[in-house]
Amino acid sequence: MRLHISLDDELIDALDARVGRRQRSAFIAATIRHALEDQRRWDDIEAALGSLQKSEHDWDADPAGWVRLQRRGDRRRVG
Repeated sequence: MRLHISLDDELIDALDARVGRRQRSAFIAATIRHALEDQRRWDDIEAALGSLQKSEHDWDADPAGWVRLQRRGDRRRVG
């Protein structure tokens, strides 16, 4: 499908310097696809916010201490 859009001359010059005149459409299409995928990911992240329940873990108060206890309890550990 053809689409007419307006862009500033400086933007077109930068686009041409980057990809060349004959690759404008392909570059713009790839950029739009990338931006739409980013937006979809953000929509998924925002939809998931708050879906995990807050819970307490054994390591919350002292993560380093919890790791030390785990290591001491590992019979395979040497030293």
